Amino acid sequence: MTQISRRRALQFSAGALAVPLAGISAPALAAGAAPRVVVVGGGFGGATAARLIRRLDPAIRVTLVERARTYTTCPMSNLVLAGARPLEENVFTYKALEKEGIKVVRAEAAAVDAGARAVVLADGTKLPFDRAILAPGIDFRYDAVQGFSEAAAERMPHAWKAGAQTTLLRRQLEAMDDGGTVVISVPGNPYRCPPGPYERASLIAHYLAARKPRSKILILDGKDNFSKQTLFENAWAARYPNMIQWISKTDGGAVTSVDPKALTAETDFGTMRGDVFNLIPPQTAGRVAVASGATDKGGWCPVDPVTFESRLLPGVHVIGDATVAAPMPKSATAATSQAHIAAQAVVDLLRGRTPPTPILANTCYSLAAPDYGISVTGVYAPGAEGLKETTSGVSAVQARDEDRALEAAYCHTWFAGITKLAFA
Repeated sequence: MTQISRRRALQFSAGALAVPLAGISAPALAAGAAPRVVVVGGGFGGATAARLIRRLDPAIRVTLVERARTYTTCPMSNLVLAGARPLEENVFTYKALEKEGIKVVRAEAAAVDAGARAVVLADGTKLPFDRAILAPGIDFRYDAVQGFSEAAAERMPHAWKAGAQTTLLRRQLEAMDDGGTVVISVPGNPYRCPPGPYERASLIAHYLAARKPRSKILILDGKDNFSKQTLFENAWAARYPNMIQWISKTDGGAVTSVDPKALTAETDFGTMRGDVFNLIPPQTAGRVAVASGATDKGGWCPVDPVTFESRLLPGVHVIGDATVAAPMPKSATAATSQAHIAAQAVVDLLRGRTPPTPILANTCYSLAAPDYGISVTGVYAPGAEGLKETTSGVSAVQARDEDRALEAAYCHTWFAGITKLAFA
């Protein structure tokens, strides 16, 4: 992986949104009934895909199925934990989509019936489609850690779906005494937002350094290395010396069981206790994907890398965190890039055209402090076995404070752009 300049990182970020749109033109409308597309899931991938299909071909009837009235973004939620951002700034509605002619159905999707070409809602209602896009996000494998459960998350919050859990973890940090220990348990790959736990540790440390400087953060990891590791560790040494300790899987960091009442965890290293315990559990594709038969034995959705059509459900495209798309990570930018590809493919296939071979891009910004940004980028293309990375870059290991602050500003610019495309 090569180092790239801050300007180059910004160019990559813009490319993550712009590259898949190259060559798009308004299609000639075919005669007959208007095609129907149903999109399940209103996160970055689903909302973006619904809007793009509508813009590419206004004759297509687009329905978005999403049970929540608003969407709370995980990107920027770690700033909420640091007390540097109100959670309300992460909350978006679907009003703009409705104004564009997208029908938003506020209901739970129980399954996608590919054979009948219908999305089945929890109340039994069926929404017929000619093509569907499944953007179900992730769900948690609560049974993967003995002692953990959905109820236990009220004591050991995961905060890996932003909203009430974010608020809960923030309140626990505020209530912790100076000199307390925050434990963050990180699962093995794959999971949503690979650098997210380490950004979280950094921004919690930013809060503690200012308010509770005798406190410590212990990261128990189910892996032996992590995204942007050198960049994070350099930031920790510079900004939060002796505050953050990372324990790898080999050194006993993998959590096997927990006691939510005692706020303890068992690892090969021994028993670990925290005053605040943030347990990020292992993950799987969202439950509607599992119920629909879209997942493989690993719990994720294999897709065609050219169209993102499911390899298990004909006529159904899957995008976002739920997909098997490695080496492309599970991130908001990746979901948005995949939404571009799937939207174009759906329109082309409905109109009898061959979808083009795509180029996809991803940029992951992380904040080691509100004024300290780092990033990693990648460009991907379809290969014989799936996606392959063709170009990658990472922030320079050695950089001036002004450069880190500039990347932090880029992070906010990226967030404004990606949320505008999906929700504004």
